[in-house]
Amino acid sequence: MATRPYWLDRPLAPLARRRLARAPEAVVVGAGVSGCTCALTLAAAGWRVRLFEAGVVAGGASGRNGGFALRGAAPSYLEARERLGAGAARALWRLSERGLARLERLAGSHFRRVGSLRLAADAHELEQLRAEHAALRGDGFAVEWRETLERPLASRYLGGLYQPLDGALDPVLWVRSLAQRALAAGVEIVEGRRLEAGELAGLDCRAVVVAVDAHTSALLPELAEAVSPRRGQMIATAPLGRDLFARPHYARGGFDYWQQLPDRRLLLGGCRDRAGAREETLDDETSPLVQDALDRLAATLLESPYEVTHRWSGCWGETPDRLPLAGPLPGRERTWVACGYSGHGNVLGLVYGELVARAVLGEAAAELELVAPTRAGVARAGSAPG
Repeated sequence: MATRPYWLDRPLAPLARRRLARAPEAVVVGAGVSGCTCALTLAAAGWRVRLFEAGVVAGGASGRNGGFALRGAAPSYLEARERLGAGAARALWRLSERGLARLERLAGSHFRRVGSLRLAADAHELEQLRAEHAALRGDGFAVEWRETLERPLASRYLGGLYQPLDGALDPVLWVRSLAQRALAAGVEIVEGRRLEAGELAGLDCRAVVVAVDAHTSALLPELAEAVSPRRGQMIATAPLGRDLFARPHYARGGFDYWQQLPDRRLLLGGCRDRAGAREETLDDETSPLVQDALDRLAATLLESPYEVTHRWSGCWGETPDRLPLAGPLPGRERTWVACGYSGHGNVLGLVYGELVARAVLGEAAAELELVAPTRAGVARAGSAPG
């Protein structure tokens, strides 16, 4: 049932070919949002950078997601406050807000700041969202509570948390625009070249940055327990007859999510909890079980006939605490990592790709302390130099 992702099923302007005149000072692996951002930042500082991509730029998770650009991280704000402390959680959310603002400046027309709506599917989720609304508002964040929902949401959901700073984006055009900026800054991009784990140690350069998210353990086996793959499946419909959803929506703790594009096409994903551990995989395939669940959700939301034009899946990297993993890798000289966004990579990939690059350049990056590979839980994955 595997098909081409909606975002990639169109002609894309080819990227220019550029070769470095001398050996690279930095090698970046993975041309998604983190890799392109990191390469661009290093090149803008005058470094010679070579960027490797096993497929095509934005062909991985960056081209297979729902196109959400959200404040915060994968854990809810309440979870983050409990786990990290109020001050650290607040700082992380503010960091993501600055990332959203930077994304808006860089992405231009590829980004629409339309807000997002997080919906309560049952009484327990309603209580959680009300508590999160109070916590966010108490800490000074822009947030609104939606007591009354319009059709077709009113019959299925009990209320909603509206976050006005969030938005929707075209993830492929966004990442490829980053790649174009990187090329203009002097980066050499090598598509269709998959590096193997044994090649990393032999790279003759000042820094290596691994930004392959779900595929991290293939290059860095010591992180197999720290970053594990998750598969997300999606469908896209033909344009609908009317506007139903003005912004990205998500419910059931993020297990269901959808947005309607300006041409009225619906993109809907999730339902991976229906398949359990079978979605902990790197296989970019669709499965009848999850696809059937997506069809049922679409039928409930739309309340009218619809045509599915695309079915696809994509994989992201998830950490045990669902916070990103970014910084220098213990036990590997001059090796850095930026990954583990746990499904929230469109904004955080930009943030941490740039922060890692600035740390490589020797600039202070206190924001990396919270997500360092040495933090509790990740350190227990062990270290295997070489």
